[in-house]
Amino acid sequence: MQLQFDRHGRAILFGVKSFSVVAGLTALLLCPSLAIEERPTASIGADEAIGTQYHIRVDDLPAPYATQSVGNRPVIIDRPAGAQLRVPEGFEVSLFADGLQHPRGMVVAPGGVVFLTEANVGQVTRLVDLDDDGLVDTKTVFARDFRLPSGIAIHEGDLYVADERAVWWLGTVEGREVAEGKRPITRAGALGDAGGHWTRMLKFSPDGKSFFVSVGSESNVNEEPKPRATIQQFDLENGAQTMYASGLRNPIGLAFYPGSDRLFTVVNERDGLGDGLVPDFLTEVTQGGFYGWPYAYLGPKADPKFGDIRPDLVAATLEPDVLLAAHSAALDLVFYDGDQFPDAYHGDAFVAFHGSWNASEPTGYKVVRVHFENGEPVGSYETFVAGFWTEGDTPARVWGRPAGVALTQEGHLLIADDEGGTIWQVRWAGD
Repeated sequence: MQLQFDRHGRAILFGVKSFSVVAGLTALLLCPSLAIEERPTASIGADEAIGTQYHIRVDDLPAPYATQSVGNRPVIIDRPAGAQLRVPEGFEVSLFADGLQHPRGMVVAPGGVVFLTEANVGQVTRLVDLDDDGLVDTKTVFARDFRLPSGIAIHEGDLYVADERAVWWLGTVEGREVAEGKRPITRAGALGDAGGHWTRMLKFSPDGKSFFVSVGSESNVNEEPKPRATIQQFDLENGAQTMYASGLRNPIGLAFYPGSDRLFTVVNERDGLGDGLVPDFLTEVTQGGFYGWPYAYLGPKADPKFGDIRPDLVAATLEPDVLLAAHSAALDLVFYDGDQFPDAYHGDAFVAFHGSWNASEPTGYKVVRVHFENGEPVGSYETFVAGFWTEGDTPARVWGRPAGVALTQEGHLLIADDEGGTIWQVRWAGD
């Protein structure tokens, strides 16, 4: 347990696992003039400690427009010489690949080859670590001519990629340095029109009979035709398309809880309502469920502009499982089901926070660990990897922005940074 002061002079207790009542009382005795805040609701700053705990609750959120909505985009700087990311004690982090062009989605093939979507150049790249030293030796273009590719998956040995227009089959990956073909497996228009939120993340069901694609909204908040702001399900055999869930402003990461058919997502919520609204979230996705956008948020809390239009949908809005600091821009998630990290990490989720642009005090630019117990999220999370944000508040100065996460065959965590063009690898090196 440690005591840290935030930029407002508040004392914050944090630790590797959870808040200790005894430790908290001890700190109060040592510092009787200070009010102890169990967990913050936004990043403390560029020097935020690893292990800082967060538990954001709906009842504690401010009202809409409690603070002014501001534009506060980060300044992207070159990675300083010798810059190193920070991880919990016992872990090591190292550069896995650099010189990439807007890396986003990653999938690891049998044999350890990493396939990567590079969004801004519209290609899929094949990364190989030939000598197993933890650093990529060869980077080759596996397929090209996509429109903002993001989602990527391997199913029964074949590679599939989702871009803004379609889901594409690229054929087998075994023994191939370039794709054997490229054909769409979704009909024209199935993923909505171009524009706005362009990511289309992709995940195959555990039974292999269908696949899921997340489709974000075109706008910040507005009424829009489907399939915008939904998760779509496609039958792999006949291509039949159904809407799995809706009211999700910008669902990006998709993952099934290990050993189950329970689908989870992380969602970028709306901006413009002030610093504390609306929190992004991680949630198990209920089939047929409605999650609010644009009429409500985080349960039946009416949006100030759109709530009166559909009070029935406001009332039907589901409350998500875990609230993530507003404006963090949660972009991807992966559940830890490897054997390389300590057992306590098994079943927890890692989420990439791309970082804020619409908060007076920046937040994000890190990877967090979301806590699960007995297969269920408990509502809290902690800072796991930080250091992309080096200094500054208005604006933040950052040399990287986490955008994708994946696990290697060995159970190491890969983190794609789309601004810096790098991938980092986190491994357990403790006893």
